[in-house]
Amino acid sequence: MMQASAHLYLLALGSNRPLSAARTPARLIAEAAALIGARARIVAQAPVFDTAPVGPSSRRFANSALLVESPLPPPAMLALCQAIETGLGRRRYRRWGARSMDIDIILWSGGRWRGAGLTVPHPAFRTRPFVLAPAHAIHPHGRDPETGLRITHLRARAAKARAKVTTRG
Repeated sequence: MMQASAHLYLLALGSNRPLSAARTPARLIAEAAALIGARARIVAQAPVFDTAPVGPSSRRFANSALLVESPLPPPAMLALCQAIETGLGRRRYRRWGARSMDIDIILWSGGRWRGAGLTVPHPAFRTRPFVLAPAHAIHPHGRDPETGLRITHLRARAAKARAKVTTRG
């Protein structure tokens, strides 16, 4: 049961750059989840999905999601996620490039948040199957506070839009 002062966060995790032969993208996701779990209660963890890259990167991604409970407000949760990214080898030098770890705050139980360097819900999550598939696995009835739609509906819309794009000739 969630404490009155605790928040529920939906986090998206992704990796497409191994740090070594043993520290593959899927393993890095497991490491990130363990590090997050040391500071927040993990309510649910999605399986790891193998997904195609977006942008110029040619490496496939490992993607997952976590539903976590924490008393941290969004800026502090962002700082925690960024510290974990850095600790797992993330270097912010190229947008859409290969990365050892990417952790995004997708939703939180407080609805909307806008501050320096952070917008919740994540501005692009509604159109990203690599975020919606893992999110759907653990939080299908979660609602987007801006559209009112559940993750189930957002995932279906994204799949439908993708099908239209790929079938155009």
